[in-house]
Amino acid sequence: MTELSSPPFPLDVGKETSRVGKGIFAIAGIMTTLVIYGVLQEKIMRVPYGENKEFFKFSLFLVFCNRITTATVSAGSLLASKKTLTPVAPIYKYGLISITNILTTTCQYEALKYVSFPVQTLAKCAKMMPVMVWGTLIMQKRYNGKDYLFALLVTMGCSLFILYPASSQSNPYSERENTVWGMSLMIGYLGFDGFTSTFQDKLFKGYDMEIHNQIFYTTLCSCFFSLTGLILQGQLFSAIDFVIRHENCLFDVVLLSTVATASQFFISYTIRTFGALTFATIMTTRQLLSILLSCAWFAHPLSWIQWSGGSIVFGALYAKNILAKRKPQKPTAVSLPSVNLPPNVNS
Repeated sequence: MTELSSPPFPLDVGKETSRVGKGIFAIAGIMTTLVIYGVLQEKIMRVPYGENKEFFKFSLFLVFCNRITTATVSAGSLLASKKTLTPVAPIYKYGLISITNILTTTCQYEALKYVSFPVQTLAKCAKMMPVMVWGTLIMQKRYNGKDYLFALLVTMGCSLFILYPASSQSNPYSERENTVWGMSLMIGYLGFDGFTSTFQDKLFKGYDMEIHNQIFYTTLCSCFFSLTGLILQGQLFSAIDFVIRHENCLFDVVLLSTVATASQFFISYTIRTFGALTFATIMTTRQLLSILLSCAWFAHPLSWIQWSGGSIVFGALYAKNILAKRKPQKPTAVSLPSVNLPPNVNS
């Protein structure tokens, strides 16, 4: 009997090709959605609209639009997959995440009125420290010396970037910037974001919870809280009037909500397919590209000290990821990132 000829290519090649394709899909999705998200944030909050050069001032309205879009898509995903819409955890726990999530995102948008997007993006890298603090207080986690070393390096690099800006004469937005108030908002962002992601992690481990279930109920609570806040502050109709008068602002808000929601899919897909470490590396690269794109698009000047601080931050982050990849780890359940984007990306 004639022997069957072996296939011209090993079967592993097909699997490897499939994995490469998935990797390209994940990277392209995260980079595209979150880079667009970052540029739109800065445009909406820092660039005036119309002939009268009016600035958009309604941060909570952006939160409401983002959350209602995400809640709608999450509900559709649960119904399409025939999974339960019933809350798995007590509603007040979703509500707690929702409140800190709203505070996180509001601080993020408000900070863009006073500091540039590159400063804000790099400051977000310092979230390692508050996450470690909340992890110790809420989850009783313990961290080793390397964790504290990398957190210290990142914080030091961020401090250099923030405290030594380029000359204000070459900065077209310098008249609106207020570093002290802007960084106070960023400190609020880091603290609230660290609590949000840590409490989400605790919720995933305490309940048999599907990711879209948590996203749906958290964003549903966020819709209620943000809408209530808009009404109590008397900003709802003012915000609607602004986007009606400025159609390009309406387009920006709709696109911002769309890419924010789409990024959730890519983040979840990447972590489930490749793990949290690969996701962290992609997000670090995305932050670097976002800073460079913002500097080019909005003409943000950077001093040599800021370049040095940025190099310290991203050098430490990449080194941390490389060391974590080399270290053998036991397989553990991966907790997904914060649903605020993004996100925990979170950002």
